[in-house]
Amino acid sequence: MQYSPESTSVSDPRMTARGPARTHVLVVDDEQDIAGLIKHGLEKGGDIEVEIVATGDGALKAVNDRTPDLIVLDLNLPVLSGLEVCRILRSRPNTASVPIIMLTARTSESDRVTGLDVGADDYIIKPFSLRELAARVRAVLRRGRTEHGNGARGTEAFVYRGKHLVADFDAVAISVNGEAIRLTRREFELLRYLVENRNRVLSRDRLLERVWGYDRFVETRSVDVHVGRLRGKLREAGRQIETVVGLGYRFVE
Repeated sequence: MQYSPESTSVSDPRMTARGPARTHVLVVDDEQDIAGLIKHGLEKGGDIEVEIVATGDGALKAVNDRTPDLIVLDLNLPVLSGLEVCRILRSRPNTASVPIIMLTARTSESDRVTGLDVGADDYIIKPFSLRELAARVRAVLRRGRTEHGNGARGTEAFVYRGKHLVADFDAVAISVNGEAIRLTRREFELLRYLVENRNRVLSRDRLLERVWGYDRFVETRSVDVHVGRLRGKLREAGRQIETVVGLGYRFVE
């Protein structure tokens, strides 16, 4: 990451902003240099304001004081870890759906899966590109506005009934062999898009664009990790999600 000290002289956009309130992003990271870089990168456009806290308990207090539109959460925090903060936020009704992008220096797949499993919407491995982080943040925010605005995708009733899987996407109810299955929001949206386009091969780029809302230049293994987790939760029905080597994934009847 490159950062020029002169960039700190950029005037605070809050001094000139007009119109609707800006999007509030909470950055939780005890490395103040990194937190400052993230703040600078996200606030450059003038439509986002960033609040920084350095500890897990500080994050919970900040969220209680003001619920953010999105949280960028470091995994390794003093007092309470990022995983614990994520678990607590997901257990509270008022923060259960707040998007969380987790930052981690841990590179093993098991560590990344753990973060996704406790409710993080995505993860970024340190060191990371500020451009990529900004793209992911804006994609999550853009998708949230689409889901809650007029004409949002997925408002029409849609039920899939297979040999093992029954998915009522309108009621947000998924069951396998009659047993209810709990999916994260991202897993739910991924399954929905795969089922909507069943028997068609969907590339990772297309899944990133349509499920994550990312621009195609963003490179991530989130698709593979989420597909793996989704297959595991769907058990027998997970075999309906096929890997097409070199191309992507396909949900088959």
